[in-house]
Amino acid sequence: MGRKKQLPILRGVTVTDIGSEGNAIAKVDEMVLFVPGMIPGDVVDVRVTKKKKRYMEGVAVAVTSPSPDRITPPCSHFGVCGGCRWQHLPYEKQLHYKEQQVRDNLTRIGHTTIPLVDPIIGSEKIYDYRNKLEFTFSDKRWLTREEVASGAELGKRPALGFHIPGIFDKAIDIEECLLMGGPTDDIRNEARRYAVERKLPFYDFREHSGFLRNMIVRRTAGGEVMVVLVTTDSHGEEREKMLRHLAERFPEITSLYYIINTKKNDSISDLTAVLHAGSGFITEEMEGLRFRIGPKSFYQTNSSQAIRLYRLVREMAQLTGSDIVYDLYTGTGTIACYLASGAGRVTGIEYIEEAVADARVNARENEIGNAYFIAGDIKDTFNDSLFSERGRPDVIITDPPRAGMHGDVTAAMLRSGAERIVYVSCNPATQARDIEILSEGYDVKRVAPVDMFPHTFHVENVVLLEKKGA
Repeated sequence: MGRKKQLPILRGVTVTDIGSEGNAIAKVDEMVLFVPGMIPGDVVDVRVTKKKKRYMEGVAVAVTSPSPDRITPPCSHFGVCGGCRWQHLPYEKQLHYKEQQVRDNLTRIGHTTIPLVDPIIGSEKIYDYRNKLEFTFSDKRWLTREEVASGAELGKRPALGFHIPGIFDKAIDIEECLLMGGPTDDIRNEARRYAVERKLPFYDFREHSGFLRNMIVRRTAGGEVMVVLVTTDSHGEEREKMLRHLAERFPEITSLYYIINTKKNDSISDLTAVLHAGSGFITEEMEGLRFRIGPKSFYQTNSSQAIRLYRLVREMAQLTGSDIVYDLYTGTGTIACYLASGAGRVTGIEYIEEAVADARVNARENEIGNAYFIAGDIKDTFNDSLFSERGRPDVIITDPPRAGMHGDVTAAMLRSGAERIVYVSCNPATQARDIEILSEGYDVKRVAPVDMFPHTFHVENVVLLEKKGA
């Protein structure tokens, strides 16, 4: 067998742009080179890791001349944790590249003629803005360069933190995360200390063994805190002891749950959440409305930006007071309830039954009598039968997951006859794909990005589509 061809190190490469997924872009001999972790203006030496006909990928082995825009990241975990890859880029520059990402996706992927893109709505808080974080227990802690270089016998070491990008079985041990304040760091660090002291097995992602799997912490603007501990079904007595310890150590925990997960994946949407102590939910407020959030509920991660996002949706919906509105992927019904006062009737559809139960409670507790909620897969539920039963829509609001919408959903939209579609997306690439399909019957009238996730390449985007000839 021949030796694998050694790819070169390219010297003095100047990064010129940022493309999809936040990857920095350079050009070498008219070929595009993607270099993650760099920013425009950096001059770097790059080890090529992949070479194709039209592009190359590589990793920077040295920054020979840093960009004049480069700033010092405040987080001690930067560069290893994959959560905040843009901390070294000034926030105004982050907004510029996010706005550019939206424009590029709609025109290049969606092949869509778009109006001028609204200036991106930046986040008022660029740290301590998240209301939810999920941490991973792993029996294999990611080792620092210093630890590896020491040559010491390190063996397995447990970690409670975040997965390393591209490495499914290891996690970086997190002492502090700047994205979520309150007692989050203290709760996570105490959970790790307690588990290590009790010699509780952290999860092994290769062998699918162990006890502790995940911990979710949520908090509201009003200071309520929810903790969800996810374990396997072993060590039931130890789980109860750990939960009691957290409840006693942190009386500020409003709601304490556990979930037993024996699957090979970490998804909890199909699992039962068991209340151990406290309230069954926490509550967020928005313009006088109160929203109930359960352990599996979807709620926008950046609470202060959520209200700005929903105001934008309301503005684009152009409700007249008598409209029939469908809110797809409604979650706990936040958008549906928020729009109800301006509509004749709002029907929200969501596949997670617990979220729909919360949505119904949210409508009832806010005394909203014209919002109705259906539990079911949107592709099987949003169809002509529903239109016959509940009326054809005047306005459709859709806020799908990152994968975008199923083809049956976009087809139903085209048949629906709705005057307007307001498409909210956390992934402009799949949004662009869906809009290209919808362009058969709709024109893009407005594009408005909103930054929900400072220091990441992620961006929320809201697009108004109006029926052709309307």
